[in-house]
Amino acid sequence: MSNMSRLRIGELQRGVFKILLEQPEGLAAKEIIKRMEQVVPPTDFEKADYPKHPGIQRFGKIIRFATIGPVKAAWMIKEKGRWYLTEEGKKAYFRFTNPEEFARESSRLYYQWADKQPKDVTENEEEFHEEIGTTERAADASSTLEEAEETAWSEIEEYITSINPYDLQKLVAALLRAMGYHVAWVSPPGPDKGIDILAHNDPLGTSTPRIKVQVKRRADKISVDGLRAFMAILGDQDVGIFVSTGGFTSDAETEARTKETRKLTLIDLEKLVDLWIEHYDKVSDSDKRLLPLRAVHYLAPTD
Repeated sequence: MSNMSRLRIGELQRGVFKILLEQPEGLAAKEIIKRMEQVVPPTDFEKADYPKHPGIQRFGKIIRFATIGPVKAAWMIKEKGRWYLTEEGKKAYFRFTNPEEFARESSRLYYQWADKQPKDVTENEEEFHEEIGTTERAADASSTLEEAEETAWSEIEEYITSINPYDLQKLVAALLRAMGYHVAWVSPPGPDKGIDILAHNDPLGTSTPRIKVQVKRRADKISVDGLRAFMAILGDQDVGIFVSTGGFTSDAETEARTKETRKLTLIDLEKLVDLWIEHYDKVSDSDKRLLPLRAVHYLAPTD
């Protein structure tokens, strides 16, 4: 990566930001890298294959490595294969319009994050080239880990969004059991009248609250009207859990947060998987088949 200058790093960083400014809900990393070919076309050096990975272009790995600084600067978020801009990141894009200044500020905040003294790398360009130019191994490790996480999430997401709806209900019921709740009933296939799972805090269901769960496997977001329809079947002593693989609209999320007369928890696909992973050790062996996972360990990059 010795051909990389601070100016070029800044151009790549700002190119990513330009794409994400038009994507308030974030965008898949692979799609960003694809669009970058038009926004900031790769140089001949960047078009070349990565030495350790014949057939894999350098461009994508360089972009991934260039965005480490903005992530540590709290300008960007990378989560489950999607990249987002924070409000501070949006402000930085318009404040530091010069790519070199943008990259320099990102680097300064990176070192601040690392609890080191901010470095003025403008005094010695050779120092900067050494800093960037000797990081190809780090770029490879960081990119490999990042791409592995994205691939893993993509496979899990595809699996859950294509699962039989009734199996998804059973998966949620298994999760509740692993979390210590007592599942009294899971709706059989067919009309469910808005309730898919009924659970309690005790084995006999004699204590309050009663937990009513609705599970939706769908691609679109649940609207505020859909949420209100569920809340209408919650009694004063009920707690509602709404699971939707497509997530919820911002209006629905606001409704759930501000509703004082109903206790309601919203769980989207990411939250569902996070909870499954967190409680996986307590899921019964027979239930684990609903979403079988295996931990894989990678050498963490020292960024």
